[in-house]
Amino acid sequence: MLSEPIRKFIRDKGWEQLRPIQAAAITRILTSDDNYILASRTASGKTEAAFLPILSKVDFNESGVQVLYISPLIALINDQFYRVEELCKNLDVDVVKWHGEANKTIKDRLLKQPKGIVLITPESLEAMFANKPFNAKQLFSNLKYVVIDEIHSFIGTDRGVQLKSILFRIQQINSKSFSIVGLSATIGDYDEAKKFTGDELKTKVLLDRTAKEINVIFKYFKSKNNDLPLELLKDLYVETKDNKVLIFPNSRGRVEEVAVKLRKISELVKGHSNYFSHHSSVDREVREYVEYFAKNNNRQNFCISCTSTLELGIDIGAVDEVVQIDSTQSIASLIQRVGRSGRKEGESSNLYLYATNEWSLLQSIACWLLYKEGFIEPPQKNEKPYDILVHQALSITKGYSGIILKDLIQQLRENSAFSGIELFEIEEILDHLIEIDFLEKLQQEVIIGVQGEMVVNSRDFYSVFKTEENFKVVNAGNKIGEVPFSPQIIENENILLSAKIWKIKFVDHKAKKIEVIPAKDGKKPVFFGNGGLVNSKIRDKMLEILYSKMNYDFLDKPSSEELAILRKDFSVFNLQDLKYDRPLLSGENKIELFTFTGTQINRTIKLLLDIAGIKNIFNDSNSSFYIQGSKFELTSKWNILPLPLADIDKHISNLLDLNPTILDFSKWGHYLPAKYQVKLLKDKYFDIEQTKKFLLSIKLLTNE
Repeated sequence: MLSEPIRKFIRDKGWEQLRPIQAAAITRILTSDDNYILASRTASGKTEAAFLPILSKVDFNESGVQVLYISPLIALINDQFYRVEELCKNLDVDVVKWHGEANKTIKDRLLKQPKGIVLITPESLEAMFANKPFNAKQLFSNLKYVVIDEIHSFIGTDRGVQLKSILFRIQQINSKSFSIVGLSATIGDYDEAKKFTGDELKTKVLLDRTAKEINVIFKYFKSKNNDLPLELLKDLYVETKDNKVLIFPNSRGRVEEVAVKLRKISELVKGHSNYFSHHSSVDREVREYVEYFAKNNNRQNFCISCTSTLELGIDIGAVDEVVQIDSTQSIASLIQRVGRSGRKEGESSNLYLYATNEWSLLQSIACWLLYKEGFIEPPQKNEKPYDILVHQALSITKGYSGIILKDLIQQLRENSAFSGIELFEIEEILDHLIEIDFLEKLQQEVIIGVQGEMVVNSRDFYSVFKTEENFKVVNAGNKIGEVPFSPQIIENENILLSAKIWKIKFVDHKAKKIEVIPAKDGKKPVFFGNGGLVNSKIRDKMLEILYSKMNYDFLDKPSSEELAILRKDFSVFNLQDLKYDRPLLSGENKIELFTFTGTQINRTIKLLLDIAGIKNIFNDSNSSFYIQGSKFELTSKWNILPLPLADIDKHISNLLDLNPTILDFSKWGHYLPAKYQVKLLKDKYFDIEQTKKFLLSIKLLTNE
């Protein structure tokens, strides 16, 4: 079924057979113009599954770009470029990278003679539509296929809504309908993935359930302060020194701590020096060197301490082991990370999971057991993305250099990304943008207003995710990377960056630059990083484990002992029904309520406790509330706690007045009318409906 040049490519590669996802995709894509989601484990050949049939099917002699590949990361584009180019080596097909760091001459040549395949990010597409829409029409008016890599990273996110809107805008300038092929190893809701293409009925899921064997060992080393225990680091060094390893801590600060301390241990025992850090604050050239070293160094072992920058499919060659330090926030993230090892056919994946406190251990066990049961968190539903509508309204207006207001409303109304937003809501939001001078009305037309000009002309305009205020870190004129600014960034403090400790000599606030020298004083460095959302199902599983008598063969002795202690601590609560009973620890000086539910429900409970005047401190790491009052105060008010949910808008509005930073999760939310800011918080920060169900069904059981 494949074309001769593609068959020759397969013969030259010496492949004996196709992977299951490849065989299925070739048959379907070649015989249908439907949209497809290709879902199979990491390193199962999804890229080839999409491109082998597409390259056989598409007539690249037609004018215009024929295939558009969209990636969440520039680094992934640079990596996939070589794979796609190799696939095209027997075809006369141009493959072009299009992003801010790509070659301008090649991009200009493509504009003069549009053809072939383009690899791009959503932000580069946005910039093209906003600044040079004629380029978008010139390039993409005859598209046949759009391939979206790591599609799970877009679904249910602001960036995903932006991409969905851009795909609609591309379809508007296209002469015919194009097909979409999405690739992913971790999708929690296939119906949401089908909706993402904009045509759910025309979208099919090809799912390869072939599992890869995973060898897993959990280890426990209790942390007495915020530092990683020395015993953990020594054990980690021994486990990883003779292998090619990726280590995933949960913050950039911890990434640097691991890289620096393992390198120090290795120096002391005269081991190898190939210890690196890899995250968004490390300079791009340094990151690319680390990736190149890992991919092209077959003989030397290495250890890369990294964040999610190496979670997605960047090819760094063979990895023997993956280490996770403390629990991931999500099962999807854990699956992506584990899949980085044992990528070759017949190899198993190897996971070491180190926990430094009892709750991290419990959450890690819960995530692992749910993964074994086949559960992946469904994406967050985002049916009314008011904030992204603001961004797209500005982008469309800028792209047209002014547009009839009625036409702008019509475009937003027809856009499948905003199908859940009512006409009157669009009109109210646009009226507000005119009121705050983001848009200016001239008779029937709107143009970008004076205030809006400052926003749309910023380099930061094309993305819908918030970027931190980063300061450039420089040593002797050489850029090492960037760190997010915080009050701790002051002279004579030490920071960790690029697997080394640096002393801050001077902070230039105007130039956003930090001058550093290598630190030699042993002073403890400052860290930077944050947490994420935890799904309710993970917390349910944690409670189930506490009241189970099951022993787990993947736990080492200290892990088993720590779990036994936790189980003993919670045995004093006579919980009969784990779905509805929740422990309330009552002591002389403290009351602690364990909700065992998801982050968004906990946030809503916190709001309701505050409204009820019950002083509390919320700890999301163990889903608990320290109640600063009497047990009677809590239990007497518990049944009336849900009452304010009936007029919750008023309370959220008051909260916004007191603390506007609560909306900081949304880059564009601050430009919405007040009532839509409240709606956004209800949809994306809190969970009103599920909290109501939770509170009405829960019974508190004390240890007394």
